[in-house]
Amino acid sequence: MKNPTLARRTLRCAALFGLVALLAAPALANEPDAERTLPRGHFLLPEQGNVIGEAYTVTVEEGQTLIDIGRQHNVGYDEIRMANPDVSIWAPFAGTEVVIPAQHILPDAPREGIVINLSELRLYYYSSDDVVETYPISVGRDGFATPVGVTRTTVKVKDPHWSPPRSMREEAAARGEPAPAVVPPGPDNPLGRHAILLGLPSYLIHGTNMPDGVGMRASRGCIRMFPEDIESLYDRVPSGTKVNIIDQPFKAAWSSDGILYAQSFPQLEENLGTFEPILNAIEVVANTFGDEKPPVDYAQLRRVVENPNGQMVSLLMVADEEPTPAPPSQDDVEEGLFSELELTQRQGLLHELEIGQR
Repeated sequence: MKNPTLARRTLRCAALFGLVALLAAPALANEPDAERTLPRGHFLLPEQGNVIGEAYTVTVEEGQTLIDIGRQHNVGYDEIRMANPDVSIWAPFAGTEVVIPAQHILPDAPREGIVINLSELRLYYYSSDDVVETYPISVGRDGFATPVGVTRTTVKVKDPHWSPPRSMREEAAARGEPAPAVVPPGPDNPLGRHAILLGLPSYLIHGTNMPDGVGMRASRGCIRMFPEDIESLYDRVPSGTKVNIIDQPFKAAWSSDGILYAQSFPQLEENLGTFEPILNAIEVVANTFGDEKPPVDYAQLRRVVENPNGQMVSLLMVADEEPTPAPPSQDDVEEGLFSELELTQRQGLLHELEIGQR
């Protein structure tokens, strides 16, 4: 499926140049009516472009936590926190307006089977020719990284038993809290009620008995999902489905209405320093170009990379801005053009959720 032609983009960009607020960030609305007709997490694939969904706002009700709202609206822990940095996670005031970041750039990967983007903490399932599903997930925490690679689903197990890995049993024994060799199905089973085994030995996509941790790095390598999401996939994902595990902390794509968007997520700790984020982002954006270069705001691009909060941001310049300088060369970077670049990293969020499961 191809992106819009540059001529179409240019025409639409010209019409939009006066709408500074629109180009600065995607519009917020009440929950889109079109999406209410589809099941949870389902989106129609766009005929043009690679952007799905729409951000919207909801109002906090008495007694709700931000995590409750995130789960209700198919958003994980880190996503809802980063979209609402000034709202209390555990005790938001009733009546507070909360942003639901329900707009996503599809990963740069073949549209088939399951695609898991580790830095984004999201799973995408191309369940039919015109529908993609997406759900928040947890992946391996630092020291237990979920591996990148292509595999397939194998066996599906309902009400699985769980055998704690040897390393966990040894750690528990050292604390004077010996772990059982096998945990039977039930409320204390960290795999939840549904598990889909992968071709990678000892790795699964499964539920959890601690859903508050979905949407953050909290596992020993496996992919965790909300119980309702894994139950839905369990019933519909055939054994042998391709699973493509990737790591794309920066994404860029055209929307169906001709806006060039970018999303940037915190890099996984184990991948820090493995590539230059600015150069990576410039390359990703350049790969979206057609025969001519659109008016990209490279200062905005840099801000997106320096503040990896997952928010959708337009990279197109508005009419009254100065011409965009050419992107830096490798030599410029080596000479220190971006030597002051410091990427924001997430705070430690796992102390109450380290239950030691794979």
